[in-house]
Amino acid sequence: MEKGTLIEFRVHGERRLGVADRPEGKKHWIIIDEQGSSHTIHPRQITYEVTGQTYTPSDIPTFFQELEPYIDPSSLEIAWEILVEQGETVSPQEMAMLLFSAKDSHQCYASHLLLCDDKLYFKQKGDRYEPRSPNQVAEIKHQQQVEQQRLQETQEFWNRVKECLAGTVTEWHNSDRPRLDALERLALNGEETSHVTSAFETLATLERPQTASGALELLVDLGVWSPHENLSLRRTQIPTQFPMQVLEVAQQLLNSQPPDDPDTNRLDLTRLKVYTIDDESTREIDDGLSVEFMPDGQQRLWIHIADPTRLLSPGDELDLEARRRTTTVYLPTGIIPMFPSELATGPMSLVEGKLCCALSFAVILDESGQVQDYSIHASTIKPTYRLTYDDVDEMLHLGITAEPEIEALATWTKRRKQWRDSQGAISIYMPESLIKVEEDEIIIKVLDDSPSRQIVAEMMILTGEVAARYGQAHNLALPYRSQPQPELPPAEELLQLPAGAVRSCAMRRYMPRSEVSLTPARHASLALETYTQVTSPIRRYSDLLTHFQIKAHLRGETPPFSTEQMQEMVMSLGPAVKEASKVERETNRYWSLEFLRRHLDQTWQAILLRWLREDSNLGLLLLEELAVELPMRFNRNAQLGERFTVKVAHVDPRQDIIQFQEITDQATEPAFS
Repeated sequence: MEKGTLIEFRVHGERRLGVADRPEGKKHWIIIDEQGSSHTIHPRQITYEVTGQTYTPSDIPTFFQELEPYIDPSSLEIAWEILVEQGETVSPQEMAMLLFSAKDSHQCYASHLLLCDDKLYFKQKGDRYEPRSPNQVAEIKHQQQVEQQRLQETQEFWNRVKECLAGTVTEWHNSDRPRLDALERLALNGEETSHVTSAFETLATLERPQTASGALELLVDLGVWSPHENLSLRRTQIPTQFPMQVLEVAQQLLNSQPPDDPDTNRLDLTRLKVYTIDDESTREIDDGLSVEFMPDGQQRLWIHIADPTRLLSPGDELDLEARRRTTTVYLPTGIIPMFPSELATGPMSLVEGKLCCALSFAVILDESGQVQDYSIHASTIKPTYRLTYDDVDEMLHLGITAEPEIEALATWTKRRKQWRDSQGAISIYMPESLIKVEEDEIIIKVLDDSPSRQIVAEMMILTGEVAARYGQAHNLALPYRSQPQPELPPAEELLQLPAGAVRSCAMRRYMPRSEVSLTPARHASLALETYTQVTSPIRRYSDLLTHFQIKAHLRGETPPFSTEQMQEMVMSLGPAVKEASKVERETNRYWSLEFLRRHLDQTWQAILLRWLREDSNLGLLLLEELAVELPMRFNRNAQLGERFTVKVAHVDPRQDIIQFQEITDQATEPAFS
């Protein structure tokens, strides 16, 4: 190399031009760039020498200007088409002749730059460049297009984010979903979850905390989630929308005549007065009650259960979707139905004043309340009255003589309950509440253990016993429900506890979970030797299975599900029911805490139910006005059953945290949970 040679060299991977000034040692050269800065360069760092004349550093800007007309990357495509056919490699000098029909210093260096920067048509092999095959070029073009589209979508995403955060209504695109999904995964499962790198990048770009709560806040700000998004529900596999084909089947059933009824000999019970009794907000009406006054003075109880199997068959679209959902999920913000709502609240329900198909259970009880005789029928009924629990309680209180059936139902309820008690039934009453959220208003209603609710509950238990007895007598594969006998504390120990909620809470802890199997067994707390659930086929798939089996047997047909099939379904239903119960429990808890958050200035009457950790004074409270159980840490000795006044000191529904302070006559004493 001679002094004044213009060379291209690299420093930290960056390409630069400079002029050789003088040798440095045996191998290095001192190179001066256009800024006048000197660099000590090893020959390995030199990537090109511009030959033909000598230069000074001040010539470099002019050299670049004279170079610009030759820098046209598109010209390489023509050269590639020529060279790929010949299968020849090319040097920068040869490329200059091919592109410009000349090879002076500017043209040769321009060819060198084009070849070096090209990632599409040529690949370097030593000092020469080899044309890529047509297939390789096509694949690289595709990758470049994909990358270009990705970059464009990314920019458009950031534009939409900016507009949305500025208050503009934004419609998200499908290309935004991967980034939004990553934010959702982070918000739901925390920092340890996988595939959330893009979520961290999004949060970092927006200078927001790279945490689960930061992701949640951003999703709310972007309008992707509501401020009260149900995270518990989102963490599950519970479907919230029906597939289009299921909705189409439902619509066809609504718009056309129902399919042929397999139960051609339905018992006409339209002569009976039928009462449906539910909460005012209930729309899926799946049971009704009648009392038939017999000529011989006896009274026959009729429990009519909605018959959704009239509109579906085992294995069809509606049945499989209901099996997948397993149960209707009841949330304060609304229900997630097992069947499409139009069907569940329409032709599947026992609608007042309309002819309805039902599975009717006729039961005669003896004077003690024990089942004396029963029969089961596919029937046709016409519900007479749609009553609420309050309606029935008022009718009983006033002694309405025009509706003797209501009084008869109350009488048989008492006898039935007394008979079960005599058989060892274990009754545990704990206050419950119904939480509703309507237009962002939270309504908490305490449910009383009223006579009307006792009627419905006792008649449903009776129906479950009759269905199970029928299944057992005819060796049907049904999902029988049983419960092991609990090992309760000695009576004298329980009697030492305050009566009411405290004693019931203590007993509740000893109650084992009920079990479902194909073998009939005793249900301890109900005091029944055999029992199955059959009264909610619109809302529980296990009840629907019982309907399928019993109705087929009543027709003299082989039940649709074999023992093996039923066993498999029973095993699969359990986890789904458990998951739904967990979502209901956690969602009610969230809205309970949110209700308290909105009423921080209010005081509440509470009772200490039991100790959660007595050594650290952590107890379980019952807020009596709300029938809500929550933890509280005391800073004093307290007694089970003690009543006191509390106020919320701090609550965070998202974090499931609440802290109470006890209100005393002398002072406000903080007590934290």
